[in-house]
Amino acid sequence: MKFKMVHENFNVSDLDASLAFYEKALGLTECRRKTAEDGSFIIVYLSNECSSFELELTWLAEHPQKYDLGEEEFHLAFHTDDFEAAHELHESMGCIAFENHDMGIYFITDPDGYWLEIIPEKR
Repeated sequence: MKFKMVHENFNVSDLDASLAFYEKALGLTECRRKTAEDGSFIIVYLSNECSSFELELTWLAEHPQKYDLGEEEFHLAFHTDDFEAAHELHESMGCIAFENHDMGIYFITDPDGYWLEIIPEKR
């Protein structure tokens, strides 16, 4: 029996802000969307040409505030083929949360505070 990872879900408080962030910061764009008939939720799947893995963003009408992410001891990681350019972009966006120079990586945060690790393609 084999299993393939398909997607990761993040609940978001402002879907438009999150969509704009993920497109600008990581080049992820909407590939499909599900909207509840009663307007209670919207689910948007994001991806890019580098992987079949998707990020699922879920917006709930009855939860407009940011989510309590606890101690934030989780993250989603991304390889980049141009680490310096990525770092420059993320620095200009003001979203770098932590840098580990010894490991050669850094983390950015999205509008809801989710941590995203940026890793050079070759270390």
